[in-house]
Amino acid sequence: MLRLVGLPYARKVETLPFPYYKLPFHRISLYKSSPLKGLLLRDKCLQSSITSSCQKVERFNLTSLGSSVSSCVGKTRAASASVEAGAASSIWTAESDVLKALAQIIDPDFGTDIVSCGFVKDLQIDEAQGEVSFRLELTTPACPIKDMFEQKANEVVSMLPWVKNVNVTMSAQPARPIFAGQLPPGLQTVSNIVAVSSCKGGVGKSTVAVNLAYTLADMGARVGIFDADIYGPSLPTMVSPENRLLEMNPEKRTIIPTEYLGVKLVSFGFAGQGRAIMRGPMVSGVINQLLTTTEWGELDYLVIDMPPGTGDIQLTLCQVVPLTAAVIVTTPQKLAFIDVAKGVRMFSKLKVPCVAVVENMCHFDADGKRYYPFGRGSGTQVVEQFGIPHLFDLPIRPTLSASGDSGMPEVVADPLGEVSKTFQNLGVCVVQQCAKIRKQVSTAVMYDNIIKAIKVKVPDSDEEFYLHPATVRRNDRSAQSVDEWTGEQKLQYTDVPEDIEPEEIRPMGNYAVSITWPDGFNQIAPYDQLQTMERLVSVPELTPVEA
Repeated sequence: MLRLVGLPYARKVETLPFPYYKLPFHRISLYKSSPLKGLLLRDKCLQSSITSSCQKVERFNLTSLGSSVSSCVGKTRAASASVEAGAASSIWTAESDVLKALAQIIDPDFGTDIVSCGFVKDLQIDEAQGEVSFRLELTTPACPIKDMFEQKANEVVSMLPWVKNVNVTMSAQPARPIFAGQLPPGLQTVSNIVAVSSCKGGVGKSTVAVNLAYTLADMGARVGIFDADIYGPSLPTMVSPENRLLEMNPEKRTIIPTEYLGVKLVSFGFAGQGRAIMRGPMVSGVINQLLTTTEWGELDYLVIDMPPGTGDIQLTLCQVVPLTAAVIVTTPQKLAFIDVAKGVRMFSKLKVPCVAVVENMCHFDADGKRYYPFGRGSGTQVVEQFGIPHLFDLPIRPTLSASGDSGMPEVVADPLGEVSKTFQNLGVCVVQQCAKIRKQVSTAVMYDNIIKAIKVKVPDSDEEFYLHPATVRRNDRSAQSVDEWTGEQKLQYTDVPEDIEPEEIRPMGNYAVSITWPDGFNQIAPYDQLQTMERLVSVPELTPVEA
């Protein structure tokens, strides 16, 4: 009999009959405290490592297995990749030649090659004629570097000695939100929802929202605008749709948005009511109805023009739909910064990333000089204090104000002007940051079938760790597991089997995941809670000794 030692703080250690490397076990469990702390290892990885060690010496330790879950997984995958690479090197194929060439193209947003990103579709090869055709399916039609991708793909494939002709077509993935299962029917084909907020009136927030929306549309995206200001809607003044009234589908009881220059529009100002005179709870209900019962169709970006403040209306908007990102609008005055800071903190609480700051009415040029009538530094202060990565300046321009009053956005009226260039840069920033956020959120919490563990990498954090599925299930804090009145634990430790595995893990906004378990229970697990759970730890040095 062998006994594993080297666990000074372990409450329980499994003992295994010698030679234990021949047993069909797949786990070495470390019980530090309840719930279980364990390290899960792949059967073959563990058995082969122990077998090779036992054949060499009688006394050995298990440090060769790796010092952590990640090292074990890395070795397993590296070995698998090595075997596959060896097999591939002996059998040359035209397809592997093309894919290897395309793998030289790196997506700057994801930091991964376009083959690994899954962009290459419908690859067809005619070796006899030397013809290659394929499609590059990007994450959004507004991708700012799609022309570069097309050019580079043509170049790298054309350089293959046997290729005579290359045909590349470009496309974009259909609109599909990460959180479709939890959205109202009208929003289930909206990919990204971007809030434009200032928390202070009169700083040009509606101007930024409308011009950003039409910039994204000019980049090739399908875009909608939702004017969330019920007391003083701006959209009817800033755009001039031919049909200025919202219509209702009598069968579905849904709202059909109006359109202007290809962008879908919804505002209380188009409801035939003008400006509302009503109390807060009624306003929240109207906003909810307008936003969730509208037939938005397939949209790549829905831009929400947020009303000023941080009260019921703003919280309703942030909670009714999972916002992808927020753009903050401010002016150089100190007073504007104070109000904007409240908005940034609100978004931070609700786990909505703020991706850019637009400082409006910064300066004007006259007599060859640049003047700053409202001072300087508010936008920079927001960026520095809250770590928002991008800052954009808008000058004081009569044309910018006039275009808002005339019903034609500045980026449409003067697409080559200085203001339009600033909005183009802002549009590129929003597209790139939304793509990064979607990637981070979709892969934040995943189940790893190889090691039977839940991998967690919270967005905007470099930390990556693993959790035992049973630990996650036992830490559920819903009313089904914990009595809401007494706090008594209803779900007992033994109610959850050690080998339980999640059936599905889906993101919920930017703050949590929904986990479906085999018993049909849907657990909501916030990132903050996952970060406090006991994690799968590295294996201490284990030395078997004779009993």
